[in-house]
Amino acid sequence: MIEQNARGFGGELLDVRRLRLVETAAPRLTPEERLAMDRVWDDLVRVNPSFFDGPVLVCAGAEREGPDDLTVSWVRTTFRHFALRRVPGCTSWLPSFFVAVLQPADDGRLLVGRMSNSTAAPGRWQLPGGSLEPPEGDEPLDMRALNRHAARELVEETGIDTRPDDLAFWNVTRAGNGSIGVLFRAPSLPAARLRERYEAMAAAEKAQGREPELDRVALIHSTAQLPLLVGPHADYLEPIVARYEESGGGGAGVSI
Repeated sequence: MIEQNARGFGGELLDVRRLRLVETAAPRLTPEERLAMDRVWDDLVRVNPSFFDGPVLVCAGAEREGPDDLTVSWVRTTFRHFALRRVPGCTSWLPSFFVAVLQPADDGRLLVGRMSNSTAAPGRWQLPGGSLEPPEGDEPLDMRALNRHAARELVEETGIDTRPDDLAFWNVTRAGNGSIGVLFRAPSLPAARLRERYEAMAAAEKAQGREPELDRVALIHSTAQLPLLVGPHADYLEPIVARYEESGGGGAGVSI
């Protein structure tokens, strides 16, 4: 995912209890915009050949339907679309639509990870997760599909294999660039097991000649620990950690 905070605002929690997902048509690009997008994408791939122009969903809008309800309009496209964010003056780009997982340790600390150099946001600390992909065939994009995708992202990035049905919907976040993230909470696990699974996954990836998406993980209990995570942070990370801490999820200590 090619992240660039085009609007410059911080992330926030939307306090959503019910989510409705509606597919809509993508905005039409002018020939000049498409040419510029392709040029930027080709330049990015030359720098980082791991970028893959696979299918992805983006967010066309998010509207309140009531105090606790949110309708998200989504569009099918490919990762190449994110290159539009880097085209000066372009207004046709759409923000990301992603899932992320709060993975607690049994002592209350929360797992966060640092994006590796092979990703589009090297060095950035965030929750495990990633951009949504289109549903297969005639399958709907619903909460069950989001649960499945969140579980897949969690195991791919951390090695923690959790059943989709064991992930509980937690909230919705909006990043500073308008991206919408659906948040799930995983069951607590012993801190030692979380590290063991991450290290086993990372070792297996390196044995295959691949760099893990997260090159480091940490366990934190509060926003006071965030400055210890050296490097950029996803702008929605602080409000999520703050709410997690307020809800009593935090424990003692920090492990990086």
